[in-house]
Amino acid sequence: MEPIQTIQGAVSVLDRADVDTDQIMPKQFLKRVERTGFGEFLFFDWAKEPGWNLPPNPILATGRNFGCGSSREHAPWGLQDYGFRAIVAPSFGDIFYNNCTKIGLLPVVLAEEDVRAVMAAREATVDLERGVVAVDGREVSFHIDEDARYRLLNGLDEIGITLQSSGAIDDFERTRERSGPVTTSL
Repeated sequence: MEPIQTIQGAVSVLDRADVDTDQIMPKQFLKRVERTGFGEFLFFDWAKEPGWNLPPNPILATGRNFGCGSSREHAPWGLQDYGFRAIVAPSFGDIFYNNCTKIGLLPVVLAEEDVRAVMAAREATVDLERGVVAVDGREVSFHIDEDARYRLLNGLDEIGITLQSSGAIDDFERTRERSGPVTTSL
């Protein structure tokens, strides 16, 4: 995954609360395990509504409890494939939030009035390294778990984290090979 330091650009606004992962990525599109190709199905049912317009900007600002519901990994995949790199909301579904950080999609929790300011400005800068969102000349701090922050800043998914320890893993495996099979006594 790509490292994230700063995400700057236009903001897409989805001013809805309690957006379920089933609404983000409907079940009929869950027939593949690849992480790409889901962007075209994002908010599939809502996209049929008259006046629907959600441009693929780098930042999505949305209502509270975004990504609630099932643990559908396809929802963050679709958002990322569509073009979003950061999602700013007052709160997220826990599993959705974690799934975002695992693929390089930055979830940012701000107070509702700060999210409203991002929506109104239509352009923002999210600085992960400093932990701030800059909008209309002011900065608002946000917190992200240090482990997730480290992984996102360095572009490390779970496999990348494991590969950082490849030397220690190789040493362990050589030691195990020399000591013979593991035996248990009953």
